Amino acid sequence: MSDRAWVNGLLGTWEAAHAGGEPGRGAGPLGNVKGLGRGIAGRFGLAALAAIAFAAPARAQFAPGSPDEPDTPIDARTKSAVIESLAVAVKSRYVFPDKGAALARILRQRHARHEYDRITSSKEFADSLLAHMQAYTHDRHMRVHYRHQPLPPPDDRRGPNEEERRRRLEGERLRNFGFERVERLAGNVGYLDLRSFSGLPEAQATAVAAMNFLANADAVIIDVRRNGGGDPMLLQTVLTYFVAPGDRLNINDFYEREGDRTVQFWSAAQVPGPRLNGKPLFVLTSGITGSCAEEFAYDVQTHKLGTLFGATSAGAANPGGMVRLSEHLAAFIATGRAINPVTKTNWEGVGVKPDVEVSPGDALREAHVAALNQLLESAKDEDRKAQLMRALERAKATPSEPAEDFARAARRRAGA
Repeated sequence: MSDRAWVNGLLGTWEAAHAGGEPGRGAGPLGNVKGLGRGIAGRFGLAALAAIAFAAPARAQFAPGSPDEPDTPIDARTKSAVIESLAVAVKSRYVFPDKGAALARILRQRHARHEYDRITSSKEFADSLLAHMQAYTHDRHMRVHYRHQPLPPPDDRRGPNEEERRRRLEGERLRNFGFERVERLAGNVGYLDLRSFSGLPEAQATAVAAMNFLANADAVIIDVRRNGGGDPMLLQTVLTYFVAPGDRLNINDFYEREGDRTVQFWSAAQVPGPRLNGKPLFVLTSGITGSCAEEFAYDVQTHKLGTLFGATSAGAANPGGMVRLSEHLAAFIATGRAINPVTKTNWEGVGVKPDVEVSPGDALREAHVAALNQLLESAKDEDRKAQLMRALERAKATPSEPAEDFARAARRRAGA
């Protein structure tokens, strides 16, 4: 399918969303919007949607810095301004209004008690605010980020400026948009190591290439053990390949405080290349599997598309966006919450529990073994059975991966 056809699919979706109905046969990934209010479909005309399909999502206005960036001194006046900006943001935007108002009071009270007076480091100040936000909300998405490079000033367009987009695109290109590795394992089992769900439209071509590489595999393993999250648009693309052609799956819904609306996300009507539905699917998780990666695992599990191997995930289900607090500090505020159409709830605070609980370092080996055993059960050709038996012996001998690869501290050191 051409890029234009993909955009036309998106346009069909947005038309359905704007009309408040279920997406039609020509629709792309997004579904309808309940209580549209000032929702995305309400803010943008259909004529602009082709441009939106090739622009960064408004939710990600700028990228946070990395842990190894130089620190910056911070004075009392700046700290006061940051605390007030943060208090205003959490009160007006946090998905749970009562908790947002209470958190704003707590931050102001801590400031009035001079708890931040001794701090002169921007990094330490960000860490302190983050700890206080999470201590009250227990919401892993509520964070304060530091960046050495000055953050752009607020923009009424609520989108990234050209420099921010260039910076983000280059950073994600260097990480191949999260697609770390795709290969064919012994026994014709496909394997995808996916480290993030990129929100950039440029990532879609990489996703399509990866999924088409997997098309000839007899079973598929998708590894999100090192995946901290990302954007649901790429999730929809990947997941659609496991939905039968002609079927439309209500993947997930998101309630958003702004506009008091619920957005439904559906599988796409079309994706380039063959579907992978019907192939055994295995998803690998760990304690650092977070946010959108957790949604992917949860979606696969609740819609019975595959089997989860590994450890319980991080437990971060509330989406949101970045708010600039100062030249070097920004906060991620959770402005919505996920609502799974099957369970009517989400994984916030509890994580996604795998179907087969094993050490994250053993998950790939165990899932590979399970895939080969499943293929052996259905194999009819004796030569194929012999191939699978040889592959099974090789898979069983695969060494465990180091436990520190899946430790939260290791992820922070790597800047993930």
